[in-house]
Amino acid sequence: MRGWLRTGLGFLAATQLVVGSWAVFLPAQFFALEVVGMGMAYNRHLMIDYGAMTLGSAVVLGAATVHMGQWMTRTALVMYLAWAVPHFFVHLTMLGHLSQPTATLLMVALGLAIALPAGLLALTKQRRSDAHRRLAAPGDAGRTGPGDAPCRS
Repeated sequence: MRGWLRTGLGFLAATQLVVGSWAVFLPAQFFALEVVGMGMAYNRHLMIDYGAMTLGSAVVLGAATVHMGQWMTRTALVMYLAWAVPHFFVHLTMLGHLSQPTATLLMVALGLAIALPAGLLALTKQRRSDAHRRLAAPGDAGRTGPGDAPCRS
């Protein structure tokens, strides 16, 4: 289970690193993507700010990938979901200028950007339940696995 968490967190971190770098260093080219500009006027400042914020999320996700502690992992995933869910709904309201195949592909990708971290978050809850069971087992009092914080009920 830790392997799936680490792989998923690493994938999210890498994706944010690539997207954030693209928006910071090549903002006009990033904005020119049909699914980014969405028919709006270009704003260099907002593109660079978006990229910088995305790079910040890459740092948090990257730290969670390396550290793998319960608190850090869950915080990173909730942080990502706090962005991904509204992002999905904003794009859902702005599909009119896209072709049907492009709009469908965009919404599938944005849906997966919610499903992946939500699934990983569910795995962290499973890990926590496993840690509780280990703590409750005779002779195992106080033991937790690497990266698991002691459970407080």
